Amino acid sequence: MQIQIPDMDLQQIAASGQCFRMEEREPGLFSVIAGSRYLEIRPAGQAALFECSCEPEEFEIVWRHYFDLETDYGKIKEKVSKRDRYLQQAVELGWGIRILRQDLWEMIITFIISQQNNIPRIKRCIRLLCERYGEKMTNFRQETYYAFPGPEALALAELEELRGCNLGYRARYIQETARMVAEGRFSLGPLYRMKHEEAREELLKLRGVGVKVAECVCLFALHHIDAFPVDTHIAQVLEQHYPKGFPFRRYRGAAGVMQQYIFFYEVSRKIR
Repeated sequence: MQIQIPDMDLQQIAASGQCFRMEEREPGLFSVIAGSRYLEIRPAGQAALFECSCEPEEFEIVWRHYFDLETDYGKIKEKVSKRDRYLQQAVELGWGIRILRQDLWEMIITFIISQQNNIPRIKRCIRLLCERYGEKMTNFRQETYYAFPGPEALALAELEELRGCNLGYRARYIQETARMVAEGRFSLGPLYRMKHEEAREELLKLRGVGVKVAECVCLFALHHIDAFPVDTHIAQVLEQHYPKGFPFRRYRGAAGVMQQYIFFYEVSRKIR
């Protein structure tokens, strides 16, 4: 099927540090695994036109929400101050980034893994974790892929087995967090009904979840668009370009999108 999706660049999203199961199978063709679902998507030659491997019903039920198509990112970009040359440049470079609406449990584990880690290593850890503990699935090409493992599967995992997924010290955090959820000592459901600050504080109760990880989960799973994760890249930008503080008031309701433009800009500049 074909679908119009404005303001989206798959390559930028895949490199933006928000999702780690989106891969470029061949030039221009991307595969996405979300939970247990598999999708292939590519630009279809015209502006904002994409070709997807799923049926229209599945796209409407699952992927429209996943790609956040209800949000007008063109209007968000119009909020950027013309006087803020730095942010203008960041938006110009990362024009096609959208904030994906990803699975809550998957994002908790993903961003525990992300601590003191780089993107290629994070992807490898997640792949190994899914292959060892996730359900074996088959895509429309009859290829094998693996669903993201649920709390129960990870709660039963032995610590040394988890460490075998290249998790290092994070293995214990994942085991303990999974046990908290699987045993009912921490409930995921209420997080969806909480406001940003309340959800962040609740997430901090999980083993291995600090403020930065909690903010990532709030932004990329709970879709609190004012969440603003601060890592070393963002901290340096704030110090250099916003010594009097980032203008959160101006970007209320879009601060997390601005964070992604900044993060992508900084990572891209360091690669070049």
